[in-house]
Amino acid sequence: MRTNNGKVKNTIVSVYFIVIVLIVVFATLSRVFTDFTTDTAFILGGVVVAFIGIFFLVHNISRYFEYDSDGSKIIILNRGLLLSDRFNYREHKIEFEKDRLVAYKINNFFFYRTLIVVTKDSKGRNHKHNFNITLLSTKKRRYIRQSLSKTIKLNKAGAAIDE
Repeated sequence: MRTNNGKVKNTIVSVYFIVIVLIVVFATLSRVFTDFTTDTAFILGGVVVAFIGIFFLVHNISRYFEYDSDGSKIIILNRGLLLSDRFNYREHKIEFEKDRLVAYKINNFFFYRTLIVVTKDSKGRNHKHNFNITLLSTKKRRYIRQSLSKTIKLNKAGAAIDE
């Protein structure tokens, strides 16, 4: 099964555009704040800090996610959503055989969702890999959960046969 969240790129670009427009609007309307208080620099600074915080929050949440379990390997990719075509920044990719999958967990926080995949290497040591799946739809998260559960079930059945 293959899935990704490539369609949300336009939404994130729109959010960035709105944040930038709002920063410009508040900067030009800073004279209106003089009617409410004499310390306009303090209010303008607070507004700019708030918008910068929103900008970086959106930047941290907006990640491209791709999952591919076709064939004998599972490939999971996470990278930056913007500028990822030119720059290979914030990329995290794992590719492993299906029989190396040990466990997985999907964490749902308030604004943030992660996929934790536990794999074992050739020496038998377990490794945790975290992926941001915040912008993945519920339906696609369900498909990934089903695929990973099926793979773990087959791994446990294969291990029982080997013993």
